[in-house]
Order: sequence, then C-alpha cells, then structure tokens
Amino acid sequence: MHQKEVYFFMITLDKIYHAKHVLKPIIRETDLIFAPNISDKCKVFLKTENLQITGSFKVRGACYKISQLSDEEKQRGVIACSAGNHAQGVALSATRNNIKSLICLPDSAPISKIEATKHYGADVCLVDGVYDDAYAKALELQEKEGYTFIHPFDDEYVIEGQGTIGLEIIDQLPDADAVVVPVGGGGLISGVAFALKSLNPDIKVYGVQATGAPSMFNSIHENKIIKLDSVSTIADGIAVKEPGTHTFEICSKYVDDIVTVNDDEISAAILALIEQQKLIAEGAGAVSVAAVMFNKIPVEGKKVVCLVSGGNIDVTILSRVIKRGLLTSGRTCSLKIELLDKPGQLKKVSDIIADLGGNVISIHHERANEGSDVNGCYLRIVLETKNYQHIAQIRKALEDAGLKLCQE
Repeated sequence: MHQKEVYFFMITLDKIYHAKHVLKPIIRETDLIFAPNISDKCKVFLKTENLQITGSFKVRGACYKISQLSDEEKQRGVIACSAGNHAQGVALSATRNNIKSLICLPDSAPISKIEATKHYGADVCLVDGVYDDAYAKALELQEKEGYTFIHPFDDEYVIEGQGTIGLEIIDQLPDADAVVVPVGGGGLISGVAFALKSLNPDIKVYGVQATGAPSMFNSIHENKIIKLDSVSTIADGIAVKEPGTHTFEICSKYVDDIVTVNDDEISAAILALIEQQKLIAEGAGAVSVAAVMFNKIPVEGKKVVCLVSGGNIDVTILSRVIKRGLLTSGRTCSLKIELLDKPGQLKKVSDIIADLGGNVISIHHERANEGSDVNGCYLRIVLETKNYQHIAQIRKALEDAGLKLCQE
C-alpha cells in the first residue's frame, strides 16, 4: 500500500480500528456462520449483517460519521438520502445524539424501510424515482436549509465505519481465502477491502452487483466512472446509477473483480438462505450468496465469506421472491401436455408423476383450439420438484409413455 493512496482517501487502518472502538457500545458484532449447503465447490461462511441492529450494515458507517461531527454540524441537523438502510442508521444515530434528522427516500422504497426510518425518529421526505433522485433532493434541501449532509457511501468516515466488518472477518476466520461483498455505491466494499487488504494482501475481495444496476461493474471494467440511465432490480438496496468518486478509486485499487447476478439468481439465493440457514436476507444482501451459488467467481476449494449485508426485505414481495426462487432452482415447474380427450388420460399422467415423486399443486384442463385435433385437449400442470434433474426425469418419462409435451 502506498502512503500517497492512504493520504488521498484520508482512510487509514488506525481510523478503522478507532471506528470499531466507537461503535462497540452501539452495534452488534455479527456472527460468522458456516453454511455447508450453499455450494459443493467451496466452504462458505456467512457474515450475518442482516442480523445487525436496524437489519443492515449501514448503521456502522452512519454512526461513525455522526460521532465525528463537530458541535456546529450537529446543531444544524443532518440530512441523508437512502434506499432505506442508510436512512435507518442515520435516524438511529441522530436520535441517540439528540440531533434532528431528515431523510430523503425514493417513493419506491419498501414501506417497511420507510416506517422503520420514522420509528427511529427521523423526518422522511419521499421523492419520486430511485436512489439518485433522492440524492439530488437531499443536496437541494441541504443547500436551502443548511443541514449537514451524511453521504451513504462516498465519505471517509462512512467507509471506515463499514471497514469494521473487515476487522471482524479477519478475527473470526483468519485463514479466509476470499470475501464476497454486495456493491451499490461502493461504500461497504471500499471499507471492507481496504481493511482486509491492509491486514492480509493475499486475501481476495470480490464485489457483486445486480445485472439491472451494474454501475460499479461497468465503471471498473471500463476504467472510468459510468452513470447508468436507469436501474431495475429486486435488490433495491444496491440500485445505484453511479458509484462514488472515492469508492470507485478504492475499488480500482483493492477489489479483485466485480461480477453481476440477475433477479432470478438473487431470488434463488434468498430462498436458499431461508431454507438452509433460517436467515432472511433482502435482495441486496443475498447477491453475494447468489454469486457463489451460480459460480460467478473463481473460489473452488477455497474458504469463502459471503457478506449478507441486510435483511430488510419487504414482506409483501417475499412470497413472489420465493416463487421466483423456486422456479430458478428447479423446485417448481410448469408442463403443458397435449392429450386425446378420452377417459384415463389424466390418470395416466398423474400416475407417471406420482411414481417419480413429483407433487401436482395445480392443474388446468382446456379443450383444443383451432388448428388442433378436434378430439384433443391440453393439460397444464404445475409441479413441486426436487431440482432440474428431477424435472428432466419426469419430462422424459411422460414422453416415453407417448405423451406430447408442448412449449409454453
């Protein structure tokens, strides 16, 4: 590490240790849990920041930043913009310090995050659009009202606060080979990567973004900051159009690679965490697990820490995410079968499925349409299955029995 780089970002390992000391009475040192069923190619450990107070790592950076404000800055009150998790961290810390707080949130933020922010004592300003629109509104109000701005990621104290996770990981698993980190604006991975690489230059640090919001991914791979025109992903916590100036520079120097996962893969990871680990993760929190599950990073045979960064998922969409995860994991499938409309056909189909251990959860029978056999009909079946191999086995058995499977 060159002294010039440390000076430029004003981030040092000493200050990350100072942040750990300041945060000790406030935050929870989250557990590192061995998760043997996430991957059969590597040993996976989960850093459970979804179990942090406020349900997210964001409270670390927010609390450390606010602890370092001058009395004059505190008296002016603080303002922040957030997709929801930084909002709760700022609100909690400000209220604990008797500081007035105003948070600009995109109106697309989950209701649970909006209400939690209010519960922690902040005033909330809902802004039409996504995180970047909330950011613009916060800057406007800061200029107008004189608030002290608490940036969610591109701030030295915020980055140092998030870096305390890196210190904990090194303490909990000193021989970790790689750490996989969700990436939105880059504050979390900047702090974690800086801390980890300062203590162990050989450890690998990988970032993960959603394919619907690949701002840091594009920027790192094109070697310049790229601003996206739009973002769209179930991982609302990392739906950021443009990375920070400082976080981009830190990631360029200390992060080994950044990859992307799509919404189906994220849903499958959320489902795996629920079923296998009894953990609830939001979309942004599960992208690290998705990257390992779907072999997006070279960690075969390694000890890998997946940072599960948050658990504040909107319960109203959880059932939809689970349904999508079941489909992506081969746990459910839909079949359309063309039959002759005569007695015994449905029994024939159900017997084949039952013999192979499939479970029919819905069925729809319809007469053939124009251009089909006048005596024909279609059977639409939704099944619970074990995996993709099980689906292929059922399809083959149906076809071997002379049944015609149709494309949906």
